Amino acid sequence: MRSLPNLLWLRSFEAASRLGSFTAAGGELGLTQAAVSTHISALETQLGHQLLERTTRKVGLTAAGSAYLPSVRKALQDLALSTEGLFGKRTAGTVTIRAPISEAALIIAPALAAFQQEHPELRIRLLSAIWADTILESGIDIEIRLGTGSWPGTHAEPLGTEVIVPVCAPDLAATIRHPRQLLDHPRIHVLGFDDHWPRFLETIGQPPETRQPGVTVDTSLAAVELAAARGGTTLLLGKIASRLTENGRLAIPYDLEIPSLQTHFLLTRDNAAAPKAATGMVEAWLRELFA
Repeated sequence: MRSLPNLLWLRSFEAASRLGSFTAAGGELGLTQAAVSTHISALETQLGHQLLERTTRKVGLTAAGSAYLPSVRKALQDLALSTEGLFGKRTAGTVTIRAPISEAALIIAPALAAFQQEHPELRIRLLSAIWADTILESGIDIEIRLGTGSWPGTHAEPLGTEVIVPVCAPDLAATIRHPRQLLDHPRIHVLGFDDHWPRFLETIGQPPETRQPGVTVDTSLAAVELAAARGGTTLLLGKIASRLTENGRLAIPYDLEIPSLQTHFLLTRDNAAAPKAATGMVEAWLRELFA
């Protein structure tokens, strides 16, 4: 433990990198600008790396600082949560979550009732977004997105990996003995997942096809409803499919998993304030939910 940096130095580094100014960081922490500068210089000396670039107008992260900041931020957040959990009052407050509409409806909402029973002091606002390029708004406490992790101005924390699996109505699944038989039924395509059916065909050794799927929808939620009504077969992300097969709405007709090129991410703005304790508690729950 002797090699751990001073906690005050870490707090000064986190605040200065987030606010872009030693003066602003000092104002938030109740320190002078000189004290913040001294803390960060001492931290850099101990680590043997420069963490911040100083200019006359603002400070910015170096490559080493960018790599180090997420760990520092998480450690400070974990310490605050642990302290409050052991010695403080129960966390209270309103936390706003925004997630893709299908994940909000099929993953988060079904698990939310149990979470609220455990944490009645929290008020949750669950908002939905259809497209991944929706603006990252300041009123959102927690943002979950599906993609490859490339959103400028943000830190994207991956929430595990994803796979693509075929699904259909349970009675239809009972008649399918080989993945090629899925092609005997109408195919449901979800916009934004243009690689799913081509990669499925490649995986089962089928040549690419030029004909279009039977139905195209703009959300996995719509594809689920159509497949459950025996409207065809579709390809879903594994974390959604597993929940629907557990409750019997859909079935996986053949044990086939294709690695997905996209996964879910927990997004944080590069200049975001340290999250409140209530937000940290909900983030920890979401990490487990999407693991």
